[in-house]
Amino acid sequence: MAVSREEAIPPRAGGPVIGLRAATASLGGRPVLRGVDLTVRTGEVVALLGANGSGKSTAVRSVIGQVPLTGGELSLFGTEFRRFRDWARIGYVPQRTTASSGVPATVREVVTAGRLARTKLGILRRADRDAVHRALELVGMADRAKDSVSALSGGQHQRVLIARALAGEPELLIMDEPMAGVDLVSQAVLASALREQVARGATVLLVLHELGPLEPLIDRAVVLRDGCVVHDGPPPEAVGQHALPGHDHVHPHADAAAEPLRTGLLS
Repeated sequence: MAVSREEAIPPRAGGPVIGLRAATASLGGRPVLRGVDLTVRTGEVVALLGANGSGKSTAVRSVIGQVPLTGGELSLFGTEFRRFRDWARIGYVPQRTTASSGVPATVREVVTAGRLARTKLGILRRADRDAVHRALELVGMADRAKDSVSALSGGQHQRVLIARALAGEPELLIMDEPMAGVDLVSQAVLASALREQVARGATVLLVLHELGPLEPLIDRAVVLRDGCVVHDGPPPEAVGQHALPGHDHVHPHADAAAEPLRTGLLS
């Protein structure tokens, strides 16, 4: 049974940062989003849940411009999507990829790339270097700053990707299954880093398989089924995707080579 997207908005939430209205999208000619309504307001932490193939990742990829909408409306920070240009306000962590992408680089170099959208002509100032260092410290990777990313474990790769997004000091942080395939130690570190961003007033949209250690931070859960919103409000009592109808306990991930079309989010 579908519910209103206005249900249970936390009192601390402000104006809309993401506004999807009657959004439709297709992949390979197959409809994936079927009239999705989603509002994320300033300061909210919203979890996007659903069984495999429900449209969660497609929804967030539509928000950052990687998957074009075939119908409906999208606005970011109150601006119609086709007129939005201020991508430095958004940090994006893609689903299950690596920090290196086959290019030799140190941890600091990868994280610094996330700061470039905030610089003039790519010239790093003291404030930029400080932001990079803060991001590394938040994810517990400052002591590995000079190491090659090729030497990192899967959990450490994920920490670096999140640090890259945090280095830009985004107002909106979008993360696609940030805990997938990550060890328990890294999960705790990433949860702590996210808690810090929420305390600073960041707005967060998370695609999650299970709420796990992030559960205390979640204001609302939006559950998708077959490309439609079937719940928008408090997280389900039995947390995580395992509680959702149709969960098949198989967790496919996106192609590691996949990158968003809006290069400003990852540059």
